[in-house]
Amino acid sequence: MKKVKYYYNTSSLRYEKLETPLRVKLLRIFGFIAAAIVTAVIIAFIAFRFIGSPKEKLLAQQNAALKDDLADIEKDVQSLVNQMKELENRDNKVYRAIFEANPIPDSARAKEIETEKEIAKVEKIRDFQLAAEIKKTLIILKARIASQKKSYEAVEALVKNKEELLAHTPAIQPVSNKDLNRIASGFGYRIDPVYKTTKFHAGLDFSAPQGTPIYATANGTITTAGNTGNGYGNHVLINHGYGYETLYGHMVRVKVRNGQQVKRGEVIGWVGSTGKSTGPHCHYEVHKYGEKIDPIYFFYNDLSPDQFDQILKKAAASNQSLD
Repeated sequence: MKKVKYYYNTSSLRYEKLETPLRVKLLRIFGFIAAAIVTAVIIAFIAFRFIGSPKEKLLAQQNAALKDDLADIEKDVQSLVNQMKELENRDNKVYRAIFEANPIPDSARAKEIETEKEIAKVEKIRDFQLAAEIKKTLIILKARIASQKKSYEAVEALVKNKEELLAHTPAIQPVSNKDLNRIASGFGYRIDPVYKTTKFHAGLDFSAPQGTPIYATANGTITTAGNTGNGYGNHVLINHGYGYETLYGHMVRVKVRNGQQVKRGEVIGWVGSTGKSTGPHCHYEVHKYGEKIDPIYFFYNDLSPDQFDQILKKAAASNQSLD
């Protein structure tokens, strides 16, 4: 049952029934609703600001984990950048230096490479920018790796060319000379065995019994095989390419023929004394772009430093040549 309120009216000196106007009722209702809304907002603010919802807590944990992952990835990327820089430095200063090739400029490897600036930039950027910067760094790194791969392919080609050059460069003695006692006459002015005058001797004379095998000193193509009446008797001339030619004179018999391809160490004939010769021996010459040069410097595959010193002294002795 609803309570009825009364108040004492001093004017009429009697108790009268208390009736609340509609306007006051509406104001009270509005005030209550407003207070409830404000209270709810304050409670929600405090809850979301200092407590957080379960979903927000989960998102915060995921965000923290992502930040840690990004930081780890950035460290890994920077490590890769440093390793790439070391490979590029080694490529320029070691591999290409060995083969006398020009180093590759950084601009050819990656137009946007500025390693020190990149490091400083990553240190200053905000977390939400980190992923984009790492992606950009990875793109640059991929370009540098692709360029470095091409460089190593070029170095590999240089290796093959150098191997080819070494295979076609005279590097052994034309006859077996383990005891280092077969050099009878060296390169330079010597007494001619026939005319007994001092004449220029353009090669080395290796004395050996008739029939001793004579070997090609490098890979090449036979350009002369036989006796052409030039004083060398039965002789062989090999074109090795790269400007090199070798001549083997006074053979008793020639094994190879014109146009034949030969390898270093292959038998091309046998020692004899044909042509202008005073005894069985192999006259050996080395030509570089048509110029006759001392063969003594082309035995590096055969001799140790001490052996080379011995053979150098024997070749330098002033004596009479055998042809």
